[in-house]
Amino acid sequence: MHSHILDTVTTTTTIPSATPSSAGSTRTTLRDLARIPGGGRYLLSAAVEALTSGLLRPFVVIYAITIGLDTTQAGVALTAGMLLGLAAIPLVGYWIDTGARRAPSVASLLVRAGGAATLALFPDVPGFVIGTALIGIGTQVAPPATSALIAALTGDRHRTAALAAGRSIRNAGLGSGALLATALVADGPGAIRWLAVATAIGSALGAAALITMPLHRADPPATARTARPTPVGAQTSRGGLRAVTVLAVACMPLAFYADVLEVALPVTLVQTLHASPAWSSGIFVGNTVLVIVLQVIVVVGLSSRSHRAVLAASGLVLAGSYLGFWLGAAWGGPPGMIVIAAVALPYTMGEILYTGSSVPLVIESAPAHLTGRALARWQLSYGLARAADPIIITGLLAVSAAALWVPLIAATLLSAAAIALSGRAGRANVIHGPAVPPGR
Repeated sequence: MHSHILDTVTTTTTIPSATPSSAGSTRTTLRDLARIPGGGRYLLSAAVEALTSGLLRPFVVIYAITIGLDTTQAGVALTAGMLLGLAAIPLVGYWIDTGARRAPSVASLLVRAGGAATLALFPDVPGFVIGTALIGIGTQVAPPATSALIAALTGDRHRTAALAAGRSIRNAGLGSGALLATALVADGPGAIRWLAVATAIGSALGAAALITMPLHRADPPATARTARPTPVGAQTSRGGLRAVTVLAVACMPLAFYADVLEVALPVTLVQTLHASPAWSSGIFVGNTVLVIVLQVIVVVGLSSRSHRAVLAASGLVLAGSYLGFWLGAAWGGPPGMIVIAAVALPYTMGEILYTGSSVPLVIESAPAHLTGRALARWQLSYGLARAADPIIITGLLAVSAAALWVPLIAATLLSAAAIALSGRAGRANVIHGPAVPPGR
């Protein structure tokens, strides 16, 4: 017997259906999520943690400079922390597969709280290195831990809408925190240490909300330690994880979407088109607002479509957006800036389709008792792509605009095709084994 102190099992409750007829569907989904046992505390935890994390994130490098590091050293420390986080992801996946649902999320929040507290209490180089390492670990392991927690909280039917609602809450919190922090540091960088203190307190409060949250698990998955393997079951498990691995590799080009917004567009607008930085800032803010407003509406509206079809469609939309960005850069001048700003709208739609369908597809593609390892494989591939794409993007843009956009368009289209074709192959080779027996 292996127990999880942080996992309290209560009766199962489902979220009522929400319709996407208007912006009210976002409020409906959030309201329904808040009504289920534990849902309100989860939303409180997500909101507090996101708001306080948004206070610190935009100013970490500036804080490093104030304590004596240069930008290169700060970047190395931040990258090292994220790489340590990637190394921890498989361990979290195995932890989830032992039956833990709440504990990994609590641990990720406490690790981030410890990192922020270290930054605040030790304003020197060792403190910065240790603090950013802890923040990097907590940040990298949070997505699979949170996805597993939401899946256990809501059940299969409303998991996709709940994941989208959680992303909307997080985006709103991060954006609000960043705006508040901008006002707080207007008088000087000395306030950044207090932002780190607020981040530590917020992460700790988020963890406390989760610890006291009731959590239902209708049929906890059998673990590798308790399940009795059968030839069919073992083959099904291997096939499920293999399908997730293929999906994760196929989706790596799609992971470039985030740094297209944060790296490629600012470089294109400012250096190529000689636009004011306000252009890239405005596009970023507009993207954030649209994601907050439309995420749940779009996801619920497409709930009748398969997640694989939506994910493949996101590749087509993103590829078309990249073509628009390339044409805007080639056009040049104010017309090019306007084209890029206009194309940011379909780009945002592609982002919503991708983020709204990818994790639900990973969860449903894997055997229930291997959900943790499946989410870990997904996050690992995504994290590796995110770690590499800034270097790739800036390096190719230094050559020419075509050197970036043409390969990126081609890779994104190939990714969309691979996603669609892997689904057909998976249906052809699926092995229908016995249902996973209930766990402890």
